[in-house]
Parts: sequence; C-alpha cells; structure tokens
Amino acid sequence: MGCEQCGKDAVYRCGVCGRLLCAKHARLVTVCASHLKKSELGFTVQKIVSERERHAVRKFVRRFWGEEEQLTFDRRFTVAELPAYVAKVHDGVIGFISFSPTSDAIIAVALGVLPGYQCRGVGSRLIKKVEGEARRLGKSRVLVSTSNDDLPALGFYQSRGFQIYEVSPNIIAEKHGKVLRGIGGLPVRDELRMQKMLS
Repeated sequence: MGCEQCGKDAVYRCGVCGRLLCAKHARLVTVCASHLKKSELGFTVQKIVSERERHAVRKFVRRFWGEEEQLTFDRRFTVAELPAYVAKVHDGVIGFISFSPTSDAIIAVALGVLPGYQCRGVGSRLIKKVEGEARRLGKSRVLVSTSNDDLPALGFYQSRGFQIYEVSPNIIAEKHGKVLRGIGGLPVRDELRMQKMLS
C-alpha cells in the first residue's frame, strides 16, 4: 500500500477521505467528529507465535521506521526479536505491538497498524494487551515514547491515559547524525517519553 501522493510506503490514512499517505504528505488538521469514519472490524489479537508473524513484524518496522532497531528510553531494541502481540484479520497481520519489561514497568517499544486499518480500534486493543501483560507481571506502569513530530501518535497515547513526563532533547537527531524531516515537514529531534500508571 503506497502513498497516493508519491507511491512510497504509506503509514497513515486520511481521516476524511481515507487516502493512504506517507509521513511527508500527511498533514495535521482539525476535523469534527462527523468526519471521523469508524466502522466495525473483525480482528483478533494474540501473542506472536510463529516465525511468519515475526517476519510480518520485521516488514512493519522497516515500512514505518525504515530500520529494524529502535532507540527508546536510552536502550536499543531489535523490534522483531521482542515479545509482541499481533492483530490479524483472517490470517494476515494488520498490526503489532512489541514490548520489553523493566524493573517496574513495561516499555511499549513499537506499535504499528496498517493505514487501511487505522481508526478502527486495533491500536487501542494492542495497548490494552500490553497493559494486561504489565498487570500480570506486577508492573506499576506502561512506558511509551514518540518523536516530537508524531502528533498523531502523541494524541493517540494521551487519549488512552498516557502522560508526557520527560523529554530527551536531540536524541533522535544524534542517532541519525542529522535532523530529519517528519510529519508535515516538522524537524525530528526529540524523544517524548510518556507513561500510564496502572491502578
């Protein structure tokens, strides 16, 4: 599924018309609730169990971030090697969330949902699975981070109870050796660290 503007891998879906977009061509706008298309989607979520599902996660990570390694909370992770949940329609993977436990938390390292399935509850259910895993392991919180340009992710996490508690300035720019251009052309520099306390 390619961006309808340039053909590169799409990572977002327009909330009004449904067109698929890459980060370069996505724009941030305010829309009323009547323009948010929500439809029921029959999907399942399960812990990753097969090499085929792990391979699908590798493809997601390359598509969404261009690399298999993620730097978050001052740690480097190879995303496809982590424990993960996958969301599936029939037998196809449409989304995933990978995670790693710490002494008192679980870090949600990477979350990705194919653009055609966004805004349909997939990301929310994946987050809930990680929250359940954290509770099962006796952790007090779930951690997640996003880049400073990714306002859709920032809005997604905050609307699900996460709160910014720390900013790591310039860490993304230092990782890449330069300031990249992100969503809407915003400079990508900083890691915004968020947490959700579990009761």
